[in-house]
Amino acid sequence: MATPESEWKLPRLRIDVNGDWLDDGVEVTHPGVLANLRANLRRDPQGYFIQTRVRIPVEVDDVPWVVARVELSGERLHAVLNDGTETDVDPATIRLGVGNVPYCAAKGGGFEARFSRAAAFQLLALANYDERTGEGTLRVGSREVPLRRRA
Repeated sequence: MATPESEWKLPRLRIDVNGDWLDDGVEVTHPGVLANLRANLRRDPQGYFIQTRVRIPVEVDDVPWVVARVELSGERLHAVLNDGTETDVDPATIRLGVGNVPYCAAKGGGFEARFSRAAAFQLLALANYDERTGEGTLRVGSREVPLRRRA
């Protein structure tokens, strides 16, 4: 006779391109469950995972975090992530990915975050773009940071 423990299967967790969590294709919406998942997300050379008594793999479509909003705050670039946390973004970590989508270091540099469409427009409003050369420069206070495509 099978025991409930022997019938238990690992959940199929995935983070989609918008930073939404799914469990076996169903969006996770409970704030407490989401907070727990986000707080326990880890990454190593084998990929993303949640560590409980067992390692639960997490499939990530792009990156696990999304910058929902970004603004200039004095000499700092201040961002709000999709989990509601607020952080300062080091402009030197910003890179342009495929389709010129901006990304930056997040969560103490342990993860990367993709800028939402709205946040990308907010970021680009702070930049100067030279159509002649095709290069952009982000101005954050007295700093000027070139916006470059980095893989």
